[in-house]
Amino acid sequence: MDFTEVEQARAFLRQHLGISRLVHAQWLSQASGAEVYLKLENETETGSFKPRGALYALHRHCQRGSVAGVVACSTGNHGAGVAFAARRCGVAATIFLPRNPNPTKRARIEQLGANIIEVAHDYEAAREHAASFAREHGWYFLEDGRDPDLRVGQATIGCEILEQLPAVEVLYVPVGDTTLITGVAFAVKQLKPEVRVIGVQAERAPAYYLSWQQRRVVSTDTCDTIADGLATRQPREENVRLLGELVDEMRLVSEQ
Repeated sequence: MDFTEVEQARAFLRQHLGISRLVHAQWLSQASGAEVYLKLENETETGSFKPRGALYALHRHCQRGSVAGVVACSTGNHGAGVAFAARRCGVAATIFLPRNPNPTKRARIEQLGANIIEVAHDYEAAREHAASFAREHGWYFLEDGRDPDLRVGQATIGCEILEQLPAVEVLYVPVGDTTLITGVAFAVKQLKPEVRVIGVQAERAPAYYLSWQQRRVVSTDTCDTIADGLATRQPREENVRLLGELVDEMRLVSEQ
């Protein structure tokens, strides 16, 4: 990834997604003794930051050749992002979800017109089914945490934050499959290297926290957390490497 790609992504995404608000969080500021701001990616059409990366990645893939369809595995937000991107690009989408997914996220994917297939067990099982489906049908597998174009799209958030709040000193970024934090950190470190980037995971889903600490892939047997969008138990080596290069600190938070 280079910064030219991030600028290209910004130019493209401006045609489809507005700049999300950055708002002062008065209660959090009073409680912490710092001036705290929130980047409201929840105000996108799908309720998260995921459409940035998904739309840019699918757009780039379409530029490289015809796309019969796009398939993804997700706990919800990435699936909605891919469904949104597919609708904008005029491509069929099938999303694999672990059984009994978050009902709000499932409904959002359905509303965006994607076909949904629920499979047994967890995210890793959904990933295996999605990969098999993509091979069988010749579809594009837009895999969260692995497709490099996703990271480029998410990096645009970092650019916006620095424009909206040039005095920013520290960014706290949730860590699921790492495309958000590594994309944001890459952009911020290019533009203002002194900004500290701190990743946040749930105590009951600490795989990337442990991997960042030990600078190697550390998997966990379970990732049972209410923060389902952060529930990753099998880190990828490339993502661990990027976390080590770009992220200044990692923290864990309790379910409470």
